[in-house]
Amino acid sequence: MKEDSLPTTVITLDTDLEILEAYRTGKREQAVTAIVRRYQRYAYAVALRYVRTPEDAYDCAQEVMVKVVTSIERFRGDSTLQTWIARIARNTAVSMYHKNKLLSFFAIGEGPDEQDIQAHQLSPVDHAEQNEFETFFRTILAELPLKQRETFMMRYYDELSYEEISTIVGKSVGALKANYHWAVKKIAESLKGTEYYQQWMEVSK
Repeated sequence: MKEDSLPTTVITLDTDLEILEAYRTGKREQAVTAIVRRYQRYAYAVALRYVRTPEDAYDCAQEVMVKVVTSIERFRGDSTLQTWIARIARNTAVSMYHKNKLLSFFAIGEGPDEQDIQAHQLSPVDHAEQNEFETFFRTILAELPLKQRETFMMRYYDELSYEEISTIVGKSVGALKANYHWAVKKIAESLKGTEYYQQWMEVSK
């Protein structure tokens, strides 16, 4: 068999550790490709929570990935790769948010106490009702201060601990818990007297 007919070995980088190791050992093109493939959609999801349109979120995600690729050499491993990218995505999205003065849209969060609620627990009787409930929630969450919405969002969407959120936003765990507490309290107050209040109380038990 001729040498040029031998099958080419395909490098698969399925974990963050494999990606970082490949980058450090000279396989930079493969590592960068793997990072983009693994986290571009995540960056888009983060951006979409801050900006109004999918187009803006896409532009933000592209900017995030450029920043990630050009600064990967400075990643020191003090956090997970995802947390590091989340911090870049958050800062980029917040900058765009303030620059364009766009409304933030966030999804349903957690109950009036400190107990986390999984997304599937929030499902109403059917999908149509769930969509209606989520739309109503967004109008409430849009009225919360940005810091409270942000903490609420990271707890629900990314299931991050307060310690991980602290690393991303640079706030103390105590401050983040206070933001979360006030967010859920205001949500509960806003829901009182509505048809959704009982549903909220049930999923927040």
